[in-house]
Amino acid sequence: VPALATELRFAQRLRKHLEEEQLLDGRYRLQEVPGGQVALPVLEEKLDCLRLPQEMPCGLVWIQDPVPSRAACRRTPAQKLQDELRQLLGKSWSEELERDVPRAWQRHGDLVLLREDSFRAAQWEKLGPVLWETVASALGAQRVARRGRVLPDGIRSPSVTLLLGQDGWVEHVDNGIRYTFDVTKCMFSPGNITEKLRVASLPCSGEVLVDLYAGIGYFTLPYLVHAAAAFAHACEWNGHAVEALRRNLALNGVQNRCRIHHGDSRQVSCADQSQSLWPHTASPSPPLSFQLELRDVADRVNLGLIPSSEEGWPVACRVLKKGTGGVLHIHHNVETLPAPAPTQTPVLQAEWGSPGGASLSDGEAQHPTEDSGKETLGARIRPAWQRWAEATAARIQGLLAELHGQPWRTSILHIEAVKSYAPHVHHLVLDLECRPMLP
Repeated sequence: VPALATELRFAQRLRKHLEEEQLLDGRYRLQEVPGGQVALPVLEEKLDCLRLPQEMPCGLVWIQDPVPSRAACRRTPAQKLQDELRQLLGKSWSEELERDVPRAWQRHGDLVLLREDSFRAAQWEKLGPVLWETVASALGAQRVARRGRVLPDGIRSPSVTLLLGQDGWVEHVDNGIRYTFDVTKCMFSPGNITEKLRVASLPCSGEVLVDLYAGIGYFTLPYLVHAAAAFAHACEWNGHAVEALRRNLALNGVQNRCRIHHGDSRQVSCADQSQSLWPHTASPSPPLSFQLELRDVADRVNLGLIPSSEEGWPVACRVLKKGTGGVLHIHHNVETLPAPAPTQTPVLQAEWGSPGGASLSDGEAQHPTEDSGKETLGARIRPAWQRWAEATAARIQGLLAELHGQPWRTSILHIEAVKSYAPHVHHLVLDLECRPMLP
C-alpha cells in the first residue's frame, strides 16, 4: 500500500492536506516506519494526482502489511466489496466502475444473487473468474449468480446466470419453513413475506386448500405448516417448480397432506405427480399418469398470481365446495392514480348476491405494509382498491351463479396491500367469502 512518510510533528497537517485532496486511504491506520517517521496510506489509484506539499518534508513509501483502521473494521459488506475491487483494479478504478458495484443483493445460504444491473461495464469481463472470486470472498459466499429480467414465457422463469459455483440449488428459511429451489430455474420473492405471515395465521384447521399457482410452495407450505389446513391440492405447470415443491413438502414433513397436480390449472384437469394419499382415505395414490379433475373439493382457494389471477377465477369457482362454498384469496396488481387531494376512505365491506342487492357498511380500517422506499401505503383502503374489490366480488358472484344455476353471495372480508411494484401500482390480495344462498 502506498503511503507518505513524514516526521510525527507534521503528521496532523499532512493528514488534513490528504483529506482535503481526497487522497487519504481510510482503510488503513497511520503506521510507524523506520527512521522515526510515521506513514499515512494514500489511494493507489490517485497517485498520479499526488502533489507533495513543500511546507512539510515527506516521501513516498510502500507498506507491505498495512494495519486496517478501526473504521475499516466496521465496514459494511457493500463497503468491503467496493474496497477489495478498488484494490484489485488499482489505477484502472473509476467512478463509472464504482457506480457498477452493487450495494444490495439477495443471499440464499452460501449463494449471493446480484441485481441485473451489477458489473455490466465491459472492463469487468477482462477480470474473468477473479472478479467473481473476489465478490464471493468479500461477501462471505461460496457461489455467485446474477439475475436478469423475468422471461415472458407464461411461467415467470427467471433469467439467472450462475457466475461462480456448480449448481443453483439453495435453501431459504421463512417463518420456520424451509424452502429449497434452484435460483436459475425458479422465482423466489422475499417481498411476499408479509402475505406468507398473514396466511400462516389464518384459521384453516380441518379445511381443504386448493392452491392454483403453487410455485415452490410459497403459500401452500404456510397453509399446511402453520395454518393447520387438513389437506392441500397444489397446482403448478413449471416442472422445475414442481421438483422444488416436492422437495419442500418433504423438508417440512407435510408430504402426506398434499397432492401435486402438474399442469395448467386453467384447464382444471392436471396430471397427478404426488406420492401422497387422497384426503380422508387410506387408498393409495393413483399412478403418475392419472388425470384428476378438481371440482367441489375446496374450503379455501389461493390465487397467488400477478399481475392478475383473473384467468383462474372460473377454475376457483369450480373447485369450491358447491354445498358450503368457502373463501378465495385473489391476488391482483391494481393501479391507483394519484388523487387531487390526500383523502382516504374507510374500508367498505360489500356483499353481493343478497336479496336486496349490494349493501355497503363501514368496516375496519386496514393497515397495509410499507414498500421499501418506493411509496408509503396509506393506513386505509384507497377508493381504487375498493372499486376493484367490489367489481371482483360481483364478477365472482356471477360466475358462481352461472356455474351452479342458483344464487350465491360474495362478501369482501379483507383487502391486504402486499407491496407496490411501481409508482401507483400495488399488489393486493382480496379475501372473498363465497356462499350458496338457501332456497
